[in-house]
Amino acid sequence: MVDERDYVASCAVWTLRDDGGIEDAVMGRKHGFDQPETGTVFIAKPEQGARNSVWRVRPLWPFEFIVMTVYVDPDYKYTVRATPDKDFVWILSRRPDMSEAVYLFLVERLDQMGFDTSRFKKVVQFPEQVGQPGFHAVR
Repeated sequence: MVDERDYVASCAVWTLRDDGGIEDAVMGRKHGFDQPETGTVFIAKPEQGARNSVWRVRPLWPFEFIVMTVYVDPDYKYTVRATPDKDFVWILSRRPDMSEAVYLFLVERLDQMGFDTSRFKKVVQFPEQVGQPGFHAVR
């Protein structure tokens, strides 16, 4: 599984499969922008009756975890996905250059929903972000 802390320029690419499942590819460049893009592909199954907002993701049989959509921007520019126990959360954007105002809005919303936002770190998307406060350290 991709650990975002080890990656820069990471992204998730979702592709609907013919069987109704979703191919969930998590890609990025491990340890730096000069590295090749690598990642992991999972198969997710949307829960029946959940309007595609709850997915069962199987990283390795027989293990499975649930990921829920907890927020979608009205213009579908941003979404927030999380595990039910609130241990994992992903703020996702269609573009890698999310404004700080949008990020802070989403963090405040998650804080109001009971997430421990003090642990949040952004994934470096551009070289000038390396070493900046609020971003994961690139190892």
